[in-house]
Amino acid sequence: MSTATNAMTTTAAATGAAAPAPGITPVGTISPPFNVAITADAARPDGSSIHGDLGLQRLSENGIGWSVLPSYTDPVPLGDLAGVQAVLSLGHIAFDARTVDHAPDLRLIARFGAGYETIDLDACTRAGVVVTNTPDAIRRPLAVAGLTLLLALSHKLLAKDRLTRASDWAQREHYRGAPLMGQTVGIVGFGSVGAELARLLAPLGMNVVGNNRSGRHAEAAELGVELLGLDELLERSDYVVLCAALTPATEKLIDAAALARMKPSAFLINIGRGKLVDTDALRVALRESRIAGAGLDVFEPEPLLPDDELLTLDNVVLSPHSLCWTEDFTRDVAASAIAAILSVAAGERPANVLNPEVFATAAFAAKGA
Repeated sequence: MSTATNAMTTTAAATGAAAPAPGITPVGTISPPFNVAITADAARPDGSSIHGDLGLQRLSENGIGWSVLPSYTDPVPLGDLAGVQAVLSLGHIAFDARTVDHAPDLRLIARFGAGYETIDLDACTRAGVVVTNTPDAIRRPLAVAGLTLLLALSHKLLAKDRLTRASDWAQREHYRGAPLMGQTVGIVGFGSVGAELARLLAPLGMNVVGNNRSGRHAEAAELGVELLGLDELLERSDYVVLCAALTPATEKLIDAAALARMKPSAFLINIGRGKLVDTDALRVALRESRIAGAGLDVFEPEPLLPDDELLTLDNVVLSPHSLCWTEDFTRDVAASAIAAILSVAAGERPANVLNPEVFATAAFAAKGA
């Protein structure tokens, strides 16, 4: 832990705890010491972050020390987690068996966001480490990001922007937009984000179909969403939106064969993970106009290499894995992650636990959590 930073936060807590910030439920008594390490992939030593204000004063107000890890190293060097009870993971640093097994004080990994593919849940459970994420807080911002890409593609927004900047208005007749009313949007990985996107699409008169592993979703019937097999969804959809979690089963889910099932007039939108798509196959499909275009907020690799063909294609809209980063995104996701930390610090069970079986383990009990 950073001595200077930890001393600063401890001093701030000693001057008198303020009332909990909005969105944070007061918790029971916190027994010190309880220290939080914040991953350095998206935060600076003073606690400021690329996402904006994380509300770290809420930790200080509750007598919890915090500091940003000394370096952005993946995985985290073993010595950096000595004396750390919780990690606020802002990005996608790996937490594998070797890391959690050598962090005897660690009780919680609070993921800032929804994805957790770089966290070994089984290893965390064996080590007595609770893992949480923030699915409710990210639902609306991510759904709006998907809608943004869909509208930009359907209206050929970037092409029209370029024409305007070049004063080349004579070419605008070649860039008429695609229809929305009556078109079909297929959501792959239909869950809470997909359901929220379906709500946003309803006033536009678009049909929504979905696909997920279980073939069921509590809100599908209410929203008028038909759940289909992946092949049928790809064949019927005018817009395919990827919201699926990345797992071994979904890596390169959209490969050359899947792209071949899509209509030549269809668009692919990825707001899930870059590895859901076989990027080489996507480049070919876009280059040869086998599909109409793509809207991508996630990639493999990230960031894209400077000579990547995707950067040169006119039928692609790109965003640097940040389209959902709005002020309400940061506020709500941070509040959810910090609520998990406060709960564990007070000996309570947090919300949004990804490995609930951890509570029955001897390793969890041994940590006095």
